[in-house]
Amino acid sequence: MFGLLLVVHIFASIAVIGPAFVMPIIRRSARTVGQLNFALGVTAKLTIILKIGGTVLILTGIGLMIITKLGLSQLWLNTAILLSLAMVVMIDGWIEPRMKKIFKLTAESQDHSKEIPAEFRLGIKKIVPIEIAAQLLMVVILVLMVVKPF
Repeated sequence: MFGLLLVVHIFASIAVIGPAFVMPIIRRSARTVGQLNFALGVTAKLTIILKIGGTVLILTGIGLMIITKLGLSQLWLNTAILLSLAMVVMIDGWIEPRMKKIFKLTAESQDHSKEIPAEFRLGIKKIVPIEIAAQLLMVVILVLMVVKPF
C-alpha cells in the first residue's frame, strides 16, 4: 500500500508542478488580445489539473503520514505543509482572482487582433512576482520532500 500511495503522490506532484510552471509561460507568450484571451482560456483549463492534482497530493500525503506513523513529528514535513498552505493562498487568493478579472476584460474586448492594451499588461506584470514566489515555494517543498534535511 505504501508503494502505491507513494507513486500516486509523486504523479500528483508532477501534475501540480508541470502546469504551475508552464501556465505563466503560456500567458506571457501572447502578443494580441485574441492570443491573450486564448492563452487565459487554456490556463483556466489547466487550473483544473492543478486542483485535482493538489487534492490527490493532499490525500496521498495524509495517507503516507498515517502509514509511516510520522504524523506531524518531523520538522521538514511541518515546514513543507506550511509552505504548501502559503502557496495555495498565493495561487487561489491572489493569482487566480486577478487572472479571472483579466480574462473577463479580454473576453469583452472588441478587437482581438490589436496589441494587448497597457492595462492588461500591467495587470499581468503585477501577478508575475506572486507567480515566481509560488514557483519558488514549489521548488523548496519538493527539495524538502526529497532531501528531508531536518
